[in-house]
Amino acid sequence: MKAYKAYCFDLDGTVYKGTEPIPSAVAFIHALQKKGIEPFYITNNARMTQKQVQQKLLKMGICAPEAHILTSAIATAKYISNHYPNATVQMIGGDGLREALLAENITFTSEQPDVLVQGIDLELNYSKIENACYAIQNGADFIATNGDIKFPSEKGFAPGNGSIAELIHNVTGVEPTYIGKPHPHMLAILQQLNGFEKEDMLMIGDNYDTDILAGIGFGIDTLHVNTGVTPTESVLKKDIQPTYCINNLLDWQL
Repeated sequence: MKAYKAYCFDLDGTVYKGTEPIPSAVAFIHALQKKGIEPFYITNNARMTQKQVQQKLLKMGICAPEAHILTSAIATAKYISNHYPNATVQMIGGDGLREALLAENITFTSEQPDVLVQGIDLELNYSKIENACYAIQNGADFIATNGDIKFPSEKGFAPGNGSIAELIHNVTGVEPTYIGKPHPHMLAILQQLNGFEKEDMLMIGDNYDTDILAGIGFGIDTLHVNTGVTPTESVLKKDIQPTYCINNLLDWQL
């Protein structure tokens, strides 16, 4: 099988499910590291900071440099900074999104924002959704970190950020600009920061509609693993196939 310089791993459903590591993925990452290849981790999860993701991986036996962790929150903050200079922002989300926005020196407001940015929020309540809808109806641009409808946990599937974004969309009639996978923003940032050629990059994921389509859309090779959202039998029916399709990462020969 072809060797790559940048192995880009999705996390939820690919490396772990909730708090449970996927053993084949952990073993594969260790094998890459023994060969001197440090993988990248590209996640639509906007709730956690880089440090929090790093600590979660460490508990599973994976040592990952912070610079190799890219969340949709970080990509969203960079997108707003580039496309909405000096804009005010109202936010729904957690520490990961707040920290990423602050790192880009973005100004927060609770009244008449230029942008309503929405990420997963485990303390979400009716009032937050209501106020977000009012902000958008009053002219704020609507940006969501990602459109994942669900994500795998150790208990089953939990509601994803896209479920909340679609609720707001249905109320306001305004469709959000999604930043995370399957859109190419995150892979483009990784390429720009590290100077890779596209032929040296491989996107690895369990979700065809986010991970695999992100890689296909960006023009890099893709590897689907049958450990999360999209089962292999469904992937094989798709019009556009991933470059590789395996049951789990133990099937990949380095």
